[in-house]
Amino acid sequence: MGINFIKYKNIYYWVSGSLCLLSLLAIIFLGVVPGIEFSGGSVIEVDYQENRPSVEEVVEKLELVNLHEVNVQPLGESGFLIKVRESEEEVYEAMTGALENAEVKQFEAIGPTIGSELRNNSVLAILLASLLVIFYISIIFKQKSGSVNSLKYGVIATGIAFFHDILILIGVFALLGYFYSVPVTVPVVVAFLTTLGYSLNDTVVIFDRIRENLRKKEEHREEKSNRGELEVVINKSLNEVLGRSLSTSLTTLIVLFSLLLLVGSDIYYFTLALIIGVAVGTYSSIFLAGPLVLDWNDIKRHNN
Repeated sequence: MGINFIKYKNIYYWVSGSLCLLSLLAIIFLGVVPGIEFSGGSVIEVDYQENRPSVEEVVEKLELVNLHEVNVQPLGESGFLIKVRESEEEVYEAMTGALENAEVKQFEAIGPTIGSELRNNSVLAILLASLLVIFYISIIFKQKSGSVNSLKYGVIATGIAFFHDILILIGVFALLGYFYSVPVTVPVVVAFLTTLGYSLNDTVVIFDRIRENLRKKEEHREEKSNRGELEVVINKSLNEVLGRSLSTSLTTLIVLFSLLLLVGSDIYYFTLALIIGVAVGTYSSIFLAGPLVLDWNDIKRHNN
């Protein structure tokens, strides 16, 4: 018989709506902390041949020379990756002077104009990718899409991935930024885009199974399905792909948790973003995709 996913759809809507609303409020009122790649600043990689100091000692030394908003991350066994908001030429001398026993491996200064351009391009890339996905799914699903318009598949898949999964993920980083000063850096944005792709892939697999089952049913009966028949098809399709979706997500999460625990701080927040994104994306694909197709199709039927 399988699980009746549609029966509890209002609960799924309530949970997702609450999470999206809280995320939106966090973004509006708390904001996100941009990394220096987006706001401008300086990055320096240093290495200590012996007696590497603690992170707290490095931060204290840099604050003594009036370098503020210092972010220090251990790098390997003997180095640090240091980020500060200042991007003037004097920053290099101040930083190297404060860390007199360190060997400078790399230094990079990013101006606020370049950071702003990179931030805008990142947002544009996400929006453009979403529009292209809607167009692509609409074209691919157009042939033999049954009683569900192919455009709906594209809009719902992209809407879930972008306005649900990415919104919640950004909301989490707004809270992390407010309470722990965690910045949204380029690797974190890459994790956002990866989450977008992962969620879309999972949702499209589910939609493809719904379309295929719907096509077989309607070809046999030679007429379009009503709401009750569509609900049966969606439940059947979700049960058929449930094992595949959960096993794929579980194996992915095992790898990501291993990275989170073993690799350390170098890619910690990148990995954390992926973990949250995969978990939220799996939930939305299984519990939101099918019910949204059913309800949107039902709205059109009532209007007609």
